[in-house]
Amino acid sequence: MTEDNDPRSQAPASLPLGLARRGFSGTIQHLSAGQAGSALSDIELESRLIELGFVEGAKVEILHEGIVGRDPIAVRVDNITVAVRRREAMAIFVA
Repeated sequence: MTEDNDPRSQAPASLPLGLARRGFSGTIQHLSAGQAGSALSDIELESRLIELGFVEGAKVEILHEGIVGRDPIAVRVDNITVAVRRREAMAIFVA
């Protein structure tokens, strides 16, 4: 199988939500708290994000960024709006 025919090459590249700018919209691919650099443990951070609605397949859109350091960010997750710190948003991979 050549690389051009590999179905994995057709998948959009995911990026951490914490790197996205205002106006970005996409879909959550997976959570990976180990790379977030949060003060919370990996399990606690993933649990909190899931409780806020950050689950695989959910649609997300960055609505607003804080004035100082672009932190925190206001994110619409499906039909709710949540504020999260960028370092915690680094655990949310979107495409």
